[in-house]
Amino acid sequence: MPTRRTALAGLAATAALPATAASPALGDAERALAARAAVWLETLGEARGDFVQTDSRGRVSRGEVFLRRPGRARFAYAPPSSLLVVADGANVSVSDPRLKTFERYPLAATPLSLFLSRRIRLDGDARVTAVRRTASGFEVTARDVRRANEGQIALAFSESPLTLAGWTITDAQGRSTRVQLEGLRAVSGLPSSLFVLEDPRPRAPGRGKL
Repeated sequence: MPTRRTALAGLAATAALPATAASPALGDAERALAARAAVWLETLGEARGDFVQTDSRGRVSRGEVFLRRPGRARFAYAPPSSLLVVADGANVSVSDPRLKTFERYPLAATPLSLFLSRRIRLDGDARVTAVRRTASGFEVTARDVRRANEGQIALAFSESPLTLAGWTITDAQGRSTRVQLEGLRAVSGLPSSLFVLEDPRPRAPGRGKL
């Protein structure tokens, strides 16, 4: 069963590519693939699909993902997990009703802000270190130049048509968390309620609204 930490680790990868600056070691073909990937992400509006997450111990969890750019995303883990991760345009909330936990972070302070931002830039703090062809498309590997010792992210794209197929995060200890996307497709008319997650815990007496 995924923990809050592994859930956030797995989902953080979606933020890596949009803020990439191409490595001087990349050739023109590799740079072109990285640029195609960034353009695809930037033009994505609303989408939904399923995800399968495999952590470094081989534990598998599944769920459904909803996206509405800019600013909004929902990752709902399927039972037996009860994790729910929601970006509402301003904050990212992580709720686990089974454990009765709830945490909230400013969206701007999370990697999701890069993926969900209105404008995707290719000159940020992440560096594309490799681009390689795969059997079904290509893979773009990036690392944060500010935290060069904290691991890397590999984003997998399939082609015909171009689609984000998943990502793998490898930390500084060599442990990997892989997320595979299944059936990610553009949609329209997703209800705004999908991207709202309130703190379910009762308020303390005398505690006012934030």
